[in-house]
Amino acid sequence: MTTLLLVEDNEMNRDAISRLLERRGFTVIMAEDGEEGVRACKERLPDLVLMDLGLPGMDGFEATRRIKADPATARIPVVALTARVLTSDQEAAFAAGCDDYDTKPADLARLVGKIRALLEGKEGR
Repeated sequence: MTTLLLVEDNEMNRDAISRLLERRGFTVIMAEDGEEGVRACKERLPDLVLMDLGLPGMDGFEATRRIKADPATARIPVVALTARVLTSDQEAAFAAGCDDYDTKPADLARLVGKIRALLEGKEGR
C-alpha cells in the first residue's frame, strides 16, 4: 500500500485531507510541523510527502530542503500543498526542492492525479 506523509499544521485540514486520501486507498501518516515532518520522513520513509509551506517553526520550504538534502530521503517526491497562490511562492517551492505544487482547498481528483504521476515516475527511476 502507498504511504503518504501529510505535513499540515491545521487539524481540520489534516483530518479532511487524510480521510479523503485514505478513501482512495492511500495510507496517510501525519506531522504537524516542519521538524516533525523531516523526522517522520526519515523514520517512516513514505512514498510521497504532501508539504504545507506555511508551517510554524520550520516552514515547509526549509523542511523540503532538509528532506531533499538527506541521501536517505532525497528521492521521495514532495508536493507543496498550500494556500499560497502567488507565482513567487510556487517558484520558491520548486527552488526548495518540491516536485510538484497544488493549492488548498485541494481538488482531490487533481491532487490524486499528481500523486499517481509522481509515484509512477519514482518507480521508473
